[in-house]
Amino acid sequence: MTVCSRRKAAFTLVELLVVVGILAVLAALTLTAVTGSLEKARRADCVSRLRQVYLAFQMYVINNRSTYPWAEDPVSLDPYYWLWMGRGWRQAVCPYIEGKLDVLYCPSDETAPQKWESTSYGYSMAFYHSPAQIDQMRGPADTYQNPQPAAPQRTSSVAHPTRKVMVAEWLSNHCRVKDDKGWWCWQGARNCLFADGHVEYREATSILPANDGWPDFNLTSGGIRGKDVE
Repeated sequence: MTVCSRRKAAFTLVELLVVVGILAVLAALTLTAVTGSLEKARRADCVSRLRQVYLAFQMYVINNRSTYPWAEDPVSLDPYYWLWMGRGWRQAVCPYIEGKLDVLYCPSDETAPQKWESTSYGYSMAFYHSPAQIDQMRGPADTYQNPQPAAPQRTSSVAHPTRKVMVAEWLSNHCRVKDDKGWWCWQGARNCLFADGHVEYREATSILPANDGWPDFNLTSGGIRGKDVE
């Protein structure tokens, strides 16, 4: 009787495998949920940082006769970069963020710390070139070759402040894509800061094609007077 009771109480190999399988599934679901929650928190943090960037821009234009940051490209030759790149435009707003450079960095961006001196966001060239200049630029190379003379733009020049992106994540940091080419890619999604100060998380496919055929905020059709989204 005792032996029989023991046999009934024991687990078979199949039963053990089923239990292990169930535990593995539960662990995977828990890990997915935790990972998703952490990423949502990082994305919200990214939004908060972009809003601080907007406040810095506001203070800049107030102190510069309602004119957006501008400079003649390239702004640096060693290393080489242009104003629209994070390492370029950040110089204009640094005095207004009180040295808190972390606001220029998305916490989900794994590339910027090593490659772009921890600057995750690009600044649209449309804010320091005229609409005519922007419409003459037909390819990505025009954003870093054959520089056009800077044409400082004023806040009053923005025709659609709720539709024109001023600053945005370069990479799809919250929705990874293979071979991410930033604004020259129809995959992924990114946080976008619009000229009126609001931030939207936008999929690349929801952006209007720019003059180069990409969801490229630099070369918006019509420049600062144009729209990046409907």
